[in-house]
Amino acid sequence: MMQAIYFDNAATTPLDEEVLEAMLPYMKGTFGNPSSTYSVGRMAKLGVETARKKVAQLLGVTPSSIYFTSGGTESNNTAIASAVRDLGCTHIITSPIEHHAVLHTVEYYSHINKIPFSLVALTKSGEVDYANLEEQLQTLTAEGKKVLVSLMHANNEIGTLLDVARVGALCKQYNAIFHSDCVQTVGHYPLNLLESGVHFISGAGHKFHGPKGVGMLYVHSDLQIKPLLYGGGQERNMRAGTENVYGIVGFAKALELAMAKHAEESKYVAELKAYMKQKLMDAVHGVGFNSPENSLYTVLSVCFPKTSNGESLLLELDMAGICVSGGSACSSGENSGSHVIRALQKNDDCNTIRFSFSKYNTTAEVDKVIKVLQELFSLQTV
Repeated sequence: MMQAIYFDNAATTPLDEEVLEAMLPYMKGTFGNPSSTYSVGRMAKLGVETARKKVAQLLGVTPSSIYFTSGGTESNNTAIASAVRDLGCTHIITSPIEHHAVLHTVEYYSHINKIPFSLVALTKSGEVDYANLEEQLQTLTAEGKKVLVSLMHANNEIGTLLDVARVGALCKQYNAIFHSDCVQTVGHYPLNLLESGVHFISGAGHKFHGPKGVGMLYVHSDLQIKPLLYGGGQERNMRAGTENVYGIVGFAKALELAMAKHAEESKYVAELKAYMKQKLMDAVHGVGFNSPENSLYTVLSVCFPKTSNGESLLLELDMAGICVSGGSACSSGENSGSHVIRALQKNDDCNTIRFSFSKYNTTAEVDKVIKVLQELFSLQTV
């Protein structure tokens, strides 16, 4: 069987071997229920709490502010629900390029709870217009509204970055609650959450070589919120259900490894992205890029010219053993196209492909992809 070239790491990443080794004892010998009082249960509980302390330490917060969840979607839902239900937020500001785990949740509360929302303006490159955000906060606060601002740290399709500290300062100035979907940046950037001014963040283990099915929600210690899930006293009475012990252990180990090697690995991945960008410009006439210069170092959104081959570009690449996406993998079953690209008001004369990179990718893989693309577009290297 042909060895696949995997360039869709923004969708999910391969599990790090050291992470698997850390998880295995909790799949085998230390398999107890953490709520049990006997030794096997206590050992499992110790694994969960040790992981919580490690994650909290790496994010610059107290362990009591970290809650483990099933992933980024649950964390986003919990944060938004808590802001509306428990913290008295009566208006939500978000952006048109948020992940659907945020946008659909905001739309739900707008429909069911009649909580109005507004979309912050974007620059041409897809970055948040901070002047517009402040203008909205100023107007809504003057009207007596309690505002939730929900803006992602890095966009999962084009990689635009948010100045989290700047938004945190604005939210503090206008007494707003600030939630940031950090699914693409936890494990990829050093984060100090107390310094950032954020009230909630979401993370997911499988985005940085940890296991699927486990995530985290940070809740600022000043906030008092209620559970989203009821039925047990797990997660300090905040999330009912038996903990995913080996997933939680794996999440913490993956984050520990990512931060320990961040400087060298982020430099390597950023150089790999730059290498591919240059190779694409050399190889494909008329290629463009949706990712701005200041963007997530793991993501490169490419706009290929439409040709007879280009219409089926994803399929052709798949047949060549190259794994990429047209946008968010979470929406791959939808036929409506990318809401992110639509929000950027890009013209319809190109096919968008997202390449996303990890420490396991190589320049040799990039060269193979470029060769396939040259053949598809019937062009030679300039």
